[in-house]
Amino acid sequence: MGLDVPKQFALVDDKPVIIYTLEAFETHPSIDSIGVVCIDGWHEILRDYAAMWGITKLDWVISGGASAQESIHNGVLHLDGLCQSDDIVVIHDGIRPLVEKAVISDVLAMCTKYGNGVAALPYNEQIFQLDVEDPYSTVSYIPRDNLRRVATPQAYHYGILSERYREAFEKNIGIGPSSYTNTMMVDLGERLYFATGSDKNIKLTTPDDLSLFRALLVERSAPAVANQLI
Repeated sequence: MGLDVPKQFALVDDKPVIIYTLEAFETHPSIDSIGVVCIDGWHEILRDYAAMWGITKLDWVISGGASAQESIHNGVLHLDGLCQSDDIVVIHDGIRPLVEKAVISDVLAMCTKYGNGVAALPYNEQIFQLDVEDPYSTVSYIPRDNLRRVATPQAYHYGILSERYREAFEKNIGIGPSSYTNTMMVDLGERLYFATGSDKNIKLTTPDDLSLFRALLVERSAPAVANQLI
């Protein structure tokens, strides 16, 4: 992002990105408690922001790790003794601030029914494979009908989530630089179940993403206009 602060704390319309994200879970009736895995040095700032914007469900602020998987691992282990085995834990990126109520509801519903639920969307672009002998060309593609884009939120029963994270870190499986909870679960033999996703549930990674976020905020705040025939 090229910012002077962690992107979760970047101000958009005078509100930190992380607060937009927290508000989605704060206002969801099925969410009881929130924990944020946070970079060291920003814990108290996060708590101050939460108090300022009325985030009352924030119960835990946990130190992160050197990677996404280490951070999630820290968060999961922090819940030992606080969660029952069949409690549902939702994992979400703090930099996906436009997650919708319907998306959260569906990952919870899928987890209740099948044991997990991951937000997913069809893949709308064509995917071609590089020719290993000539990486500037291709002779094969992957049919997109068989592909899904998986993002967060993701919901899992706490018992299996905790068990699998312990196993992953003990066996060094599914914890590489590009790994996430969903890929780790599949690496360890778990079947995942797709829930509803949304194209508006963008991940803020580049300055262009911030511009798109601002535009979507304007769209969200605009009053609905009824269609009229002229």
